[in-house]
Parts: sequence; C-alpha cells; structure tokens
Amino acid sequence: MPVKVPNDLPAVQILRDENIFVMDESRAAAQDIRPLKIAILNLMPTKEVTETQLLRMIGNTPIQVEVTFLRTASHTPTHVAQSHMEAFYKTFDEIRDQFFDGLIITGAPVEQMAFEKVSYWDELVSIIKWGKHHVFSTLYICWAAQAGLHYIFGVEKLPIERKCSGVYLHEVLNPKSPIVRGFDDMFYAPHSRHTEVRREDLMRHQDKLEVVAVSPEAGVYLVVSRDGKNVFVTGHCEYDRDTLKLEYERDLKKGMDVPMPCNYFKNDDPKQEPVMRWRSHGALLFQNWLNYYVYQETPYDLTALNLEKER
Repeated sequence: MPVKVPNDLPAVQILRDENIFVMDESRAAAQDIRPLKIAILNLMPTKEVTETQLLRMIGNTPIQVEVTFLRTASHTPTHVAQSHMEAFYKTFDEIRDQFFDGLIITGAPVEQMAFEKVSYWDELVSIIKWGKHHVFSTLYICWAAQAGLHYIFGVEKLPIERKCSGVYLHEVLNPKSPIVRGFDDMFYAPHSRHTEVRREDLMRHQDKLEVVAVSPEAGVYLVVSRDGKNVFVTGHCEYDRDTLKLEYERDLKKGMDVPMPCNYFKNDDPKQEPVMRWRSHGALLFQNWLNYYVYQETPYDLTALNLEKER
C-alpha cells in the first residue's frame, strides 16, 4: 500500500531508496479516495528505526494508507530528539475523538516489569479501551501482545530462564486462518524477549482466542481473537537484518549474560553477517492483517465503529 506520511519524516527517503512506494501529503491530497487510516503507537526507544521498519511492512500494496504516529503523554522518550516527537507524533488526547481502520501497538523494553509498574500503563489501558469503539482491528507486537492479552483476557506473562533471542522456526497450526494465508507450513521469525505467554493459558480462552502459529523453541507466536479485532504477535517480524545483532552487542556492552541470537549469524559466528530468513513471511503477515482484518471488513464511514457503544 502506498503509505501517506508527513513530507519531512526521515523514514521517507530510506524507504524510497529501497524502492518502496511512499506517498507524501501533497500527492495523497490529489487522490480522490478514502485511505485506510492506521494509527501506530510507537513505544520502542529507537523511534525512527521502528518507524522505518513498520512503514516498510505496510508499503507496496495498492491501497493508500494514512499513518498517524502516537506517543504516550505519561512518558517522555530519551533516545530521540523532542523536535522529532513534536513534529511527527500526536498524543492520545489529540486523537481520542477520531476513528481508525487499524491500530498497531509496538513492543517496549519493559517486559521484566509488572504491567502495573510501567509508567504509561494506565494510558495504554485507556488506549486499548478506546480502540474497542474507535478502531476496527488492532495489531499488538511483542510486549504489547503480552500487555493486550493480559488486559483483555487476563493471560499472565511469565519469566523465562534465559532471554529468547534469535530467529526461530514456527509451525502454522491453522492454515485456513486469514492471518497466515499464503504462509508455508513452517516459517522463520525473530524473537527478542525475557518473558512468554504459555499456550495452555491461552487455551483456557479458546472460545475467544485462537493460537495460529507456534515454535517448538520460542513458544507461542501468533494469536488471533475469534472476532478478528485483535491480532497478537509475540515476535518481531518487522525487524531489520541487523536489529538482533545491535541488541546483542548493546547487552554485552552492559555486561549482561545474554545468549547469542540463535539461527541468526552465518555459521553461528557473530563476526559474520546475519542471515535474513523472515522478510517474506513478515511482509505477508502485515499484508494479510491489512487486507483481511482491516480493508475487507472496515466500514467506509468509520464513525459506524461507535454504534456498538451507543446501542
């Protein structure tokens, strides 16, 4: 989908250099169509990197997408210039009266904290509640997937003995699920986390949730609510080739005892280049979400999303 973004967003030139169609505001205004409105709540510390990763995933398909980046008012990021946040991000209060076809909530480096101890937890809960009547479908990534499963369904996240870091092989459990349409039976995807949600806990909610893909090593990967309103991805299929490498080197510099990312470096040698194994399935997952859970189902008049609340 050609992605409509602010003219001066740094990610634009990076994506154009990769031959991904990005439409600036001036050109988008000349098209007489209703674009899909997608909000992205970016909780990652590396804001600009995550912007590029996510815009890459929702680009290159026929429908125009209008992206609104959101930030939390209850937490001030320290890894990005404040001028960037003020120029390209809105707070929840600024958009709470608007409606969106889709919402993406990213991961965040807070997974080892209790949810209620996270400084912006109450604000995140407010956004999830708001999304029920202002967003057609929400895609939760990594920590956000754990947070969404916890808040909506009461599923607990649990610590794991060592960090789950690497590119893992996954099995599709239900190939008829639209979110994995076109997937191979087995596929690779990156994970980077210290906690997990367990399949047996999710199965207690099988009337409302379906576990669609799992890894023998990394556990649950893809969970979809039966009504299609919530898609939970516990990994990071949006990651660049070197993202796990940079995280690994960062953790080592901090003196942390972390495992080398598995199935990642060529010949398992961290001095060699990482092997990209997940790009096609990652792109397909985002395209399936946008097509089957958003575009094919969302009302033309987005204010209709609020009718359920008014009944």
